Amino acid sequence: MDFIAIDVETANADLASICAVGMVYFRNGTVVRQVGFLVDPEDHFDPMNTAVHGITADDVRGAPTLREAFPVINSDLSGPVAHHTIFDRLALCRAAARFGFPLPTCMWIDTARVARRAWDKFARSGYGLANLAAEFGIEFKHHDATEDARAAGLVLCRAIQDTGLSTADWLDRINKPLPGAVPKRVSRAGNPDGVLAGEVLVFTGSLEIPRREAADLAAQIGCDVADTVTKQTTILVVGDQDARKLRGQEKSSKHQKAEKLIRNGAQMRIITESDFRRIVDGC
Repeated sequence: MDFIAIDVETANADLASICAVGMVYFRNGTVVRQVGFLVDPEDHFDPMNTAVHGITADDVRGAPTLREAFPVINSDLSGPVAHHTIFDRLALCRAAARFGFPLPTCMWIDTARVARRAWDKFARSGYGLANLAAEFGIEFKHHDATEDARAAGLVLCRAIQDTGLSTADWLDRINKPLPGAVPKRVSRAGNPDGVLAGEVLVFTGSLEIPRREAADLAAQIGCDVADTVTKQTTILVVGDQDARKLRGQEKSSKHQKAEKLIRNGAQMRIITESDFRRIVDGC
């Protein structure tokens, strides 16, 4: 049961704008080392992101740049690496591409996919990190990178304990279909075994591809696609051009509503169309 758990926080909707990293090392199901540090993303901080994790541009002044930090991070990413949902993995892949570094060669274990397969009650919903932590009595400070990484690692340890499957077993199991998965027979319902199954996605702004095509792609990777932002929305995809307008100061009504919901506690991510396409392409 030896693995590393990792989590990152970002400065804005661009997943390459990593501003904090947490890495927690597990040996035989026990935490043996924790490393957490701030990173200067050399990018702007969106007030919405700061409202979530509390990190500002002043906080990272003097911290290592992402260009400096990434080789150090990547040097430890070997063997199984746990992360909760695809976004941390994608952020690291985006950072590598941004600076021309090799992609991490580790074996990724998405603990959200683990939870959906380990416990029937979380197969379709409720597998967010905060909810899982509450279920299993894991105390942590959400949106602190090191704390999130530790919680994700403890979820994996609990799944190993409850199912008897090893880390190696889970590397295989997360890529297999959910038991009894049957696609819903409704328009734009997500593939129940897609990498983002259970997510509710909304598009806003001008996209590079037709909206209908984007919705098809989202459904293929598991998202239920909706027309409007509601409390059930978990991902808002913003067109790249809109994301760049005045460094994020001009935002659509959907974008503004999403940020209001996030401030009120909604578990929702705002990402760019480019990062959405990278998720579709498998990073």
